Amino acid sequence: MDFTAKRILVTGGTRGIGRGAVEGFLARGARVAVNGRTGESAARAVAALDGGARVVAAPGDVATVDGCRAIVGAALEAFGGLDVLVNSAGVYVIADVVDHDEAAYDRLMDVNVKGSFFCIQAALPALKESRGNIVNLGSTAGLAGTPRATVYCASKGAIVNMTRALAVELAPEVRVNSVCPGVVDTEMGAMNVALAGSVEGMNDWYPLGRVAGVAETAHAILYLASEHAGFMTGLNLPLDGGALAGGG
Repeated sequence: MDFTAKRILVTGGTRGIGRGAVEGFLARGARVAVNGRTGESAARAVAALDGGARVVAAPGDVATVDGCRAIVGAALEAFGGLDVLVNSAGVYVIADVVDHDEAAYDRLMDVNVKGSFFCIQAALPALKESRGNIVNLGSTAGLAGTPRATVYCASKGAIVNMTRALAVELAPEVRVNSVCPGVVDTEMGAMNVALAGSVEGMNDWYPLGRVAGVAETAHAILYLASEHAGFMTGLNLPLDGGALAGGG
């Protein structure tokens, strides 16, 4: 996959899956704007990446509309346009239904759903001009239920159907797809040990006997963003080690 001179914005790009996607795009020649919630976190990530002038910071909180506009604005200012938007910023909470409070509910929905929607809205003129594409981060939790993660499931279910709706609305100018991973080997993914009871129990959720790696999850994002997926839109791609096939 060749992204030479392509202009990419990755929200939540300072760590986890987003950071893996940033590194993958840079390795394939792209210019990448890295979003972190604060100027400090975005600047640290940029300083640690081997991208030279091809990587810039795009700080801002995706939980607010103004934050989304500032993030996209920073990418556009740096690159003069945009070819790919990756909505990777997300938060995860484990709690019983009766224990969820309004603040936790609002934070999940604001970051996971509102942030993706308003980053798309802000980036849309540039993406239409370039006939670019969007890759959202869904989840297997948006395709099937997970106990003690009801609000997270609701937020990722919204991303899954938003992806479908936008794909229809924005075609043929802009493609829209999502990657729907199960547990990934990140700090956020490790929270699932509490649900599974142990690392071994968590691995047992998957017929392949392990969770996904960051690099292979990022590779799926890059594939959907690439010309190789040029006839794909509205796809919610499971990356689940066989779990949804009946093994977990």
